[in-house]
Amino acid sequence: MRVMGVDPGLTRCGLGVVEGGLGKPLRMIAVGVVRTPPSDDPAERLLTLQTEIDEWLARYEPDAVAVERVFAKANIKGIMGTAQASAVPMLAAARLGLPLALYTPTEVKAAVTGNGRADKTQVTAMITRILRLDTPPKPADAADALALAICHVWRGTAQNRLQVAVAAQAAASQRAKAGSR
Repeated sequence: MRVMGVDPGLTRCGLGVVEGGLGKPLRMIAVGVVRTPPSDDPAERLLTLQTEIDEWLARYEPDAVAVERVFAKANIKGIMGTAQASAVPMLAAARLGLPLALYTPTEVKAAVTGNGRADKTQVTAMITRILRLDTPPKPADAADALALAICHVWRGTAQNRLQVAVAAQAAASQRAKAGSR
């Protein structure tokens, strides 16, 4: 499975692509950060994000997209740009018919470090170890994007297996009921 993780932001948007599977080694395919100047018009900044994300989707052909779920803190003005930026990869995934998953920062941290309250240094250290990288990905937005992708490979694969098992069990139950009539 190949997953593109997106750590949304209007000034810095982290992008990372990871490949692997549940119980299999993961490898980093690509990592980067899209930067837009705060002095530019918000519509132009979103267009830059869209163009870059579309290029990454075309180049790396992920099987799924994982985006950090935006949550409001006290800084409503600051969260608006992040919320707007998070819509870009969501729409891009929908346009291509790719599965989309949203994860909270706590879910991502717990998946990668085992601790939902881990700090950025701990997350980056684990990403470096999990992907067997020579140097830690920088800035933190890049490491966060890889963490999102890893989280989805591990959690998404397990969730998909559970959904398939539940569907198979429901189908077997339906067949049994139909056979007893």
